[in-house]
Amino acid sequence: MEGWDPSTKSALTQIPLLSTRAGPRDGAAWTQRLKEEYRALIAYTTMNKSHDNDWFRISAANPEGTRWSGTCWYVHNLRRYEFAIQFDIPVTYPATAPEIELPQLDGKTHKMYRGGKICLTVHFKPLWAKNCPRFGIAHALCLGLAPWLAAEVPILVDSGVLKHKDDESTSAES
Repeated sequence: MEGWDPSTKSALTQIPLLSTRAGPRDGAAWTQRLKEEYRALIAYTTMNKSHDNDWFRISAANPEGTRWSGTCWYVHNLRRYEFAIQFDIPVTYPATAPEIELPQLDGKTHKMYRGGKICLTVHFKPLWAKNCPRFGIAHALCLGLAPWLAAEVPILVDSGVLKHKDDESTSAES
């Protein structure tokens, strides 16, 4: 955690670490891992809300807990930009981090792969590998998606690539 800003360190230390090394094909062990994932997500969400830093809603999109979806948002220039978020849990999870997708932004930035998958390879994936199986979905959101949004959304807005929903409705009425 050397070189990290204090708020990131604080957030990370409050997200419970996971202990079960299990993926979607591991039966009862996967069920235990999902319980740990939910505990970590609840702790992260609670912490964010208590610090007035609520920025996502996410839940399992299927009973097996292998597909997740929701929304995330980023405030730039006092305007909230909201995006659908989705990802699948890889078969090799937790050894492999989930690939977080923001389909609405597909093709709008170079720091994204086909299908709207955000680029996490250089900074996040080595950290994930080093902390396997202790990191989970909450950690991927905290250390992967949050910094990506903070870096990319202002650039997309300032360059005119990303428009606020109010601006789009105003231009449609004209």
